[in-house]
Amino acid sequence: MSKILIRGAKVLGGAPQDVLIDGETIEAVGGGLSAEGAEVIEADGKILLPGLVDLHTHLREPGREDSETVLTGTRAAASGGFTAVFAMANTFPVADTAGVVEQVYRLGKDHGYCDVQPIGAVTVGLEGKKLAELGAMHESAAGVTVFSDDGKCVDDAVIMRRALEYVKAFGGVVAQHAQEPRLTEGAQMNEGIVSAELGLGGWPAVAEESIIARDVLLAEHVGSRVHICHLSTAGSVEIVRWAKSRGIDVTAEVTPHHLLLTDELVRSYNPVYKVNPPLRTERDVMALREALADGTIDIVATDHAPHPHEDKDCEWAAAAMGMVGLETALSVVQHTMVETGLLDWAGVADRMSATPARIGSLAGQGRPIVAGEPANLTLLDSAYRGEVDPAGFASRSRNTPYEGRELPGRVTHTFLRGRATVVDGKLA
Repeated sequence: MSKILIRGAKVLGGAPQDVLIDGETIEAVGGGLSAEGAEVIEADGKILLPGLVDLHTHLREPGREDSETVLTGTRAAASGGFTAVFAMANTFPVADTAGVVEQVYRLGKDHGYCDVQPIGAVTVGLEGKKLAELGAMHESAAGVTVFSDDGKCVDDAVIMRRALEYVKAFGGVVAQHAQEPRLTEGAQMNEGIVSAELGLGGWPAVAEESIIARDVLLAEHVGSRVHICHLSTAGSVEIVRWAKSRGIDVTAEVTPHHLLLTDELVRSYNPVYKVNPPLRTERDVMALREALADGTIDIVATDHAPHPHEDKDCEWAAAAMGMVGLETALSVVQHTMVETGLLDWAGVADRMSATPARIGSLAGQGRPIVAGEPANLTLLDSAYRGEVDPAGFASRSRNTPYEGRELPGRVTHTFLRGRATVVDGKLA
């Protein structure tokens, strides 16, 4: 690989500096750097971040290639500034064996737009009845450390306890989709004033909060790690805050859409706003932002959930739940957290790179921007403003809630171990 000199970038939003990449590694960071024969990128005060890491991505392959593939999903990830994604297990077949997680892992290796780390299912077939091959998936070439039945809750307390006990042996983590199934039967949106006025089945906050409360107590009892997927309510924030105050080993994520959108949007009956967990109230949104700022919520994760056109272009009740998010995540975080003064760019790097890499035990990602570290980098034009146009997405699906909305920030370059995957805003 040739040398690359990024000139005048604001590293983590600080004073402009030069960053010299040699091969796969950052060779130097400082002022007035030069390198004979290096390709020069004039950053002009753009923000330089470590490559983003998404702990919660649905790549759909194998089985639902009409929605997304590992290739299209990783191209979308690179476009959004991500250099690593964790691929959820709800594929067809389910990623509940060493064979399936190795297939996903190797597809990621072959395509090369970002690192793909498979997440293994907690239970066989996501059915919640019998533990999957957790040890075999961990020992496989994929080296799985994160396990989740996301899309379904591990609602059986005994199964959840056994999973926590099992992964403790090798430092793994169970990522829980917190949804008490009996409390959400027939639910279509957040339970509240809007659901009552629209006559849609309500999804109560307690359905999430009760599972989180149970699971942090189980994690404390076992002495294991639990991670809460897509936390969405003010009450859930308080439970996680209490658990952390007791020293319980719990981490939590919030999605970009739960930092911005509210259940008022459901009044349009546009299925693009149908998601699991549902969009909540303005009060919940504000609580989530504050919790992300103060560290109660550890990370931002996209829950990128692509669906083909026919699964969203239908009546609300029949529509699939989910939104694409890889290509807009950093813009939404800039809008909701940076421009509101709740986080600086160093905080964004922590919530969207360093900490998700640490939770997922992903070596080589989420590293500091200093000499000797892998050159996994994202260059952002934070001054950019533009309307979201899904026609330009790299994802195979277009189910974004932000179409036509003006959002700030544009990823101009992404580097995966020194190799440009995005150049001037376009896939390399």
